[in-house]
Amino acid sequence: MTLYAKLNQDFSKNYMANSVLGIILSTCIGSIAVMTSLMNGNGILEMILVFVSVAICSIHNASILTLQKAELVFNLLMASILINTLIILGNGLF
Repeated sequence: MTLYAKLNQDFSKNYMANSVLGIILSTCIGSIAVMTSLMNGNGILEMILVFVSVAICSIHNASILTLQKAELVFNLLMASILINTLIILGNGLF
């Protein structure tokens, strides 16, 4: 069993508790991504990065609030973490 499959299975098994933790994790990492983007200025590129970060976090949170399937919520959580982490690392390098 792959790591992704194991994490997805564990997430689905305890969906409600993991959804709450997912909201907190996604929002915290998203806020760090927004902060690092705005530390580099307030040009069009920074505003696009802020938009992407806020959009992916909002999509993840909306999927929980609209009671989507556990697999979709997990995939959106992974996408949110990955995208926001890339934004943080990208802002740290420039």
